Amino acid sequence: MKFHDVVVCRHQRFSIGIEEDSGRYYLSIPVSNGLVDYEEYYELDHKSFERYQFSTIEALNFVQRCRNRQADDLLIIKPGTNRGVAT
Repeated sequence: MKFHDVVVCRHQRFSIGIEEDSGRYYLSIPVSNGLVDYEEYYELDHKSFERYQFSTIEALNFVQRCRNRQADDLLIIKPGTNRGVAT
């Protein structure tokens, strides 16, 4: 998988982009499990991708849901047993 960030919001710690192999849209957040820091990628539909890339405020509601693990059904790569915590 080749994740290409289109928007990076360093202050709020998330990015929005396109997975190049599949063409799927995503929002990613950084996580850490004590051994490694990595990103979790949540699939977006086209409408959400368009909206979030131009409105950080609208994206933040979804970012918070991801951090609270309330959007796990949208994870592109399912986590292992030692899942990280949002940083």
